[in-house]
Amino acid sequence: MKRLRVSGMLNPFADQPPMSEQPTDCDPLTAATRAVVLRYHLSWKARDLDAVMALYHPQIEYHDLFQNCCFHYPQLRDYVRDSLCGAAPEHQERIRVDGDTAFFQYRLNLQGGDGSSCFRSSEAITVRDGLIWRIREYAVLVNPHSTTPTPASNRPAVSHLGLSARQLGVLADDLQQYFQRAQPYLEPSLDLQQVAAATGYSRNQLSYLLNQVLGQSFYRYVNQARLEHLLAALANSQGTPRIDELAFAAGFNSLSAFYKCFRQHTGLTPKAYLLQLSLRTRTHDTP
Repeated sequence: MKRLRVSGMLNPFADQPPMSEQPTDCDPLTAATRAVVLRYHLSWKARDLDAVMALYHPQIEYHDLFQNCCFHYPQLRDYVRDSLCGAAPEHQERIRVDGDTAFFQYRLNLQGGDGSSCFRSSEAITVRDGLIWRIREYAVLVNPHSTTPTPASNRPAVSHLGLSARQLGVLADDLQQYFQRAQPYLEPSLDLQQVAAATGYSRNQLSYLLNQVLGQSFYRYVNQARLEHLLAALANSQGTPRIDELAFAAGFNSLSAFYKCFRQHTGLTPKAYLLQLSLRTRTHDTP
């Protein structure tokens, strides 16, 4: 599995109030658990991998039920480091603490091309001897074209992908940034293997993200990037542009593929779009 960069953070506690604003716990065990979980929150917020690791009990069991696997202390450093990047989740409720266990739920939204999806996730954190002793992390993929969660039995097994739900979020972000930075879609013969080699992910990981998470094919993802490039070129063009020339310059290898993609995403033919763009420009330029 690719080693992910540590340039950002996926912080599941981002919208929690500071420690001074948390409710006062009458039960000493509940209060102690809340204090540990809040230290855990602050360690994530500081992007301090060592501080996060210091809060794990030597006998910790981290159950990632999305991947159907369990990590122990020796494997957790890589797992946590690989989860520090990506989009921040949206909390759906405050952290609840009862005795030695804390609970919270969040939603992680993923975007890519014209596809979108989300994971509904929850964690149960158990504290023992002032350290985090058990974590059970659940994640359910919400189908991109449905509000109904997809149960684990109805989706392909992901244990062999080596990616948790959070790391799939990092993958989506990495892929989008690579397309924006390197513009590989300008190459008409671009294929999935080339993208895998450039990003360091496997073909299976990229294919799972696109097909099962974002609900689109690789070529639809690529053509969406090409179309966005072309529309930006149209907006900045002077005079009357040759739209077929712009299509080939954006990486489309056939006009039929370009026209189909254009109509799907704008609802207009290129000719009608150019007319609409011209009218908007004239209105803007009129004193």
